[in-house]
Amino acid sequence: MAERHHSARTKARKAALDVLFEADLLGRDPFASLADRLDDPEQIVRAFTRELVLGVRDNAEQIDARIRASVPKQWPIERMPRIDRNLARMAIYELDHTDVDASAAISEALELADELSTDESVAFLNGLLGRAAQSRPDRSRLERTTDEQR
Repeated sequence: MAERHHSARTKARKAALDVLFEADLLGRDPFASLADRLDDPEQIVRAFTRELVLGVRDNAEQIDARIRASVPKQWPIERMPRIDRNLARMAIYELDHTDVDASAAISEALELADELSTDESVAFLNGLLGRAAQSRPDRSRLERTTDEQR
């Protein structure tokens, strides 16, 4: 089997997923898990990893509301596997708050799901993220709101 070569952004997404998953599992602030990696000289924490972790943490309520709006009511966010929940959080953060192309953010999340989660996860996340991409908030309105809060 050929070895897969991953881009720096793909590696950063995987590292961010590790941090978010750990924080979710332990019920702690993602920044605490990120700080552990920052203190470890063996760990390379990329700027994009930090951006994803802190962006998901700082926008958690809005992101989780977007997830809830994109899944059937009988499938609450708490019922989602932790990997899937955090992949969805990262992808929605990217969709709503970065310049990353929607198809790239979704594709990266699906590749990680294929590699790390259940057989059903790719289809589930594809549907969830497709709906989330279609209902993206107006970016200019988000930027004005953020500027007004400063």
